[in-house]
Amino acid sequence: MAPPAMAFQALTLTPLPLSLPNSRRRVRVRVLAVAADQTPPPPPVPSSEPANSPRRLLRELAQRKKAVSPKKKHPPRRFILKPPLDDERLTRRFLSSPQLSLKALPLLSSCLPSAPLSTADRTWVDEYLLEAKQALGYPLAPSETLGEGDDCPARHFDVPLYLAFQHLDPSCERTRPRHVRNGHSRLWFLGQYVLELAFCEFFLQRYPRESPGPMRERAFALIGKKVLPKWLKAASLHNLVFPYDDLDKMIRKDREPPSKAVFWALFGAFGMDPDDESCQPKLRRQLEDVDYVSVEFEKRQLTWQDVAAYRPPPDALFAHPRLFRACVPPGMHRFRGNIWDFDSRPKVMDTLGYPLPMNDRIPEITEARNIELGLGLQLCFLHPSKHKFEHPRFCFERLEYVGQKIQDLVLAERLLMKHLDAPGRWLAEKHRRMLMNKYCGRYLRDKHLHHYVIYGESVQDRFEHNRRLRNPSTTSVQQALHGLAYCVYGKPDVRRLMFEVFDFEQVHPKAV
Repeated sequence: MAPPAMAFQALTLTPLPLSLPNSRRRVRVRVLAVAADQTPPPPPVPSSEPANSPRRLLRELAQRKKAVSPKKKHPPRRFILKPPLDDERLTRRFLSSPQLSLKALPLLSSCLPSAPLSTADRTWVDEYLLEAKQALGYPLAPSETLGEGDDCPARHFDVPLYLAFQHLDPSCERTRPRHVRNGHSRLWFLGQYVLELAFCEFFLQRYPRESPGPMRERAFALIGKKVLPKWLKAASLHNLVFPYDDLDKMIRKDREPPSKAVFWALFGAFGMDPDDESCQPKLRRQLEDVDYVSVEFEKRQLTWQDVAAYRPPPDALFAHPRLFRACVPPGMHRFRGNIWDFDSRPKVMDTLGYPLPMNDRIPEITEARNIELGLGLQLCFLHPSKHKFEHPRFCFERLEYVGQKIQDLVLAERLLMKHLDAPGRWLAEKHRRMLMNKYCGRYLRDKHLHHYVIYGESVQDRFEHNRRLRNPSTTSVQQALHGLAYCVYGKPDVRRLMFEVFDFEQVHPKAV
């Protein structure tokens, strides 16, 4: 009996279950949710309106505006060009600026605000400045009554002291104007380098046999941003910095940046104890120091009062005699008359422009200074690989420590006086870029002074033929030269070396 027609058709149309090789493996995607477009459709356009009807065009434009466009990154406001001031407004702004009121004190005038204080500023001065002066130990009388003449720096003390406390607070309208923001940031830019140099000089004289590593740790433990709120509270200044908040209950990220800015801006000491347990460096293996130290450091350990109250005698050999003795050990006299002293020292002194002319009453003083200067120059070029393991202080490390801090301060002062309107953060970035280590060593090598560095015999070949080893050592020699110039002749000679001899600003014409 023949099968029905429908059954035969079903048999013929059913696909056979054949397993064919498939090169692409199918991945099953599970659909968990489907987002439906809830935007209502645009209303239908009446057919009676023509294609170019204004009403229809306006309706389509309104629909297009409703569409969300991707977010465009607009340029920051500081990059948007503003129209220049006209001559009359520019002249009025310059003549009213307190920065141009002092001609004899350029650094102090560069730290004054770019515009006169407003009524809100004067209100804060009248209400809180007396409390700040009392906590810091300054005279309570208004600064305008101190001294005689406008060129007296004490007459302008109240304005920088007010700016020191005006850290940027988003909730306070008084700290938002440009002259307050920039004045405060310029003060903390300079204050951090003043503090670092002060602690560097103090620790070098307090610990005359120690290497700079432990001294750096001590300085960081005293003026690091973690401990600055504690010093502000110890000086009873926290109520001026945080008038509406409890310092102990504030979180760290809200408490430390304003404390750091105000602390650096004040240039002050807050009863810090260098012998405190929290300020001690980590234990390390100390090399045995068998050499003598200066008589001033053998009797007792100097305190910060001794360092602050010290004034060099009028007939002193150096601008900073005690600091020189702390960095250049007396045993350096054993190197007088050696090959480097006879062959290399005259070339180095000729390149650096030494000795400088000095008005000494006694010729023997000039001769003694020049001898000590030659020994200090030899110490600047003495690499630690030569004598450090037998005589730990016969290397450039302590002079390098001073040189780092003094060159930071000198360049900070230069930038402040050169850019009167610049905020502190911009100055800090420019300062960092100009004093990178690779540039410091490059300026020394441009003068061909790296040939006179004294290496140990075991590393002589490696350092002379490997620039990755040689370049950091030339940077250290460069900074040690700045430290020696500061100890012997003072800060003006560091300016001469940085901006006239080595051209840190890169403004001198290059030889073709």
